[in-house]
Amino acid sequence: MSRTLYSLLLYLAIPAVLIKLVLRARKSPAYGHRWGERFGFIKELPTDKPVIWIHSVSVGETIASAPMVKQLMEQYPDHRFVITTMTPTGSERVQKIYGDQVFHVYCPYDLPDVQNRFLKRIHPKLALMMETELWPNTIAACKAKNIPVVIVNARLSEKSARGYAKLGSLTRNMMKNIHRVACQNDTDGERFKELGLPAENLDVTGSVKFDLDVDDEITKSAALLRDSWESGLGRKARILIAASTHDGEDQPVLDAFKQVRKQFSDALLLLVPRHPERFNSTFELAQGQGFNTIRHSQATETSPETQVIIGDTMGELMKLYAASDIAFVGGSLIENGGHNMLEPAALGIPVLSGPSVYNFTDISQQLEDAGGMKTIHNSEELVEIVAELMASDTARKKMGSQAQAFVEGNKGALQKLVKLVTGTIDSLK
Repeated sequence: MSRTLYSLLLYLAIPAVLIKLVLRARKSPAYGHRWGERFGFIKELPTDKPVIWIHSVSVGETIASAPMVKQLMEQYPDHRFVITTMTPTGSERVQKIYGDQVFHVYCPYDLPDVQNRFLKRIHPKLALMMETELWPNTIAACKAKNIPVVIVNARLSEKSARGYAKLGSLTRNMMKNIHRVACQNDTDGERFKELGLPAENLDVTGSVKFDLDVDDEITKSAALLRDSWESGLGRKARILIAASTHDGEDQPVLDAFKQVRKQFSDALLLLVPRHPERFNSTFELAQGQGFNTIRHSQATETSPETQVIIGDTMGELMKLYAASDIAFVGGSLIENGGHNMLEPAALGIPVLSGPSVYNFTDISQQLEDAGGMKTIHNSEELVEIVAELMASDTARKKMGSQAQAFVEGNKGALQKLVKLVTGTIDSLK
């Protein structure tokens, strides 16, 4: 009964969902395309091979899942892989990473007829959902068709757990239908069990986000990029990157950078909005604040007057991190839960973050305890810590080394996760 009511409310919400897509398409046109896929209207997957379906919401989850997916593709060349995302940026990343090696569409909405239509057209033998993708109708439809659902690299914040708990029997029944949960840590694992997941269906494997593979090409291209910037500037630069920022964060970062520039005239800010629809407005904001600003996408050469570079390209964040000296990771000065601070840490870059990190609660605390990250609450604290790190190469390198050592010391989740998934695949043969 609870799932019937849930489904009815979702059907009633469809007009609002479509209006939201239209509004988003005004800023990001890709949201106006491929609506049929979101309702399960896709071509039938032409294959006689067993199908594995992997769902990753957006860019972050797609990147995190890539090492696992690539290992599975190597171990199971006789299988077909379907990857779904919810966002255009995630879709672009899938296509860039895999090309035509996988079948890719948007993930259909969590409606009974939509999910049944989708599953009939891709015929998966196994469904792997990244992180916190818990959808009652999707999981129920898979259960009805004997498709095991494994939540991989799973996390469940206290806030999310409270929300699911309010749904009562809807959540409890959903948890009973999940084949396995491969969780990032014990704390989140306990939350899954409290919501009704049978203890025998839980494995704590750690976070695959530690298993970053930093390609030598990234560091080489980052060094060339930095050289080109400094050549145009006519000087060595102290580079602060503010990455994955959201609306409401750019202004405090720019306010802080204005103060930093008073102490360090050679400082350069690399400002990278999280979403492409904000590239133009962020550029205009920086210019409006009086900063000499250029766009990275236009390959405009820096000049001695350049103060801010807007990182307005997709798929280059690791390179931009590697070209920087200090990293502020956004989505954390507003109530958004933060973004992946392990990416700059893996490169040996000191990490700064705002206080909202509920998406990375344990990781952020452990990274800070290891000396690789500091939390700031406002522009004034950002100025203070950035100035300290820019003033001392020793302090900056020590903090970066501690961040990198923390990442290296926590690797290994990927192999645990792959072992769990391959065991599930082999049991289906």
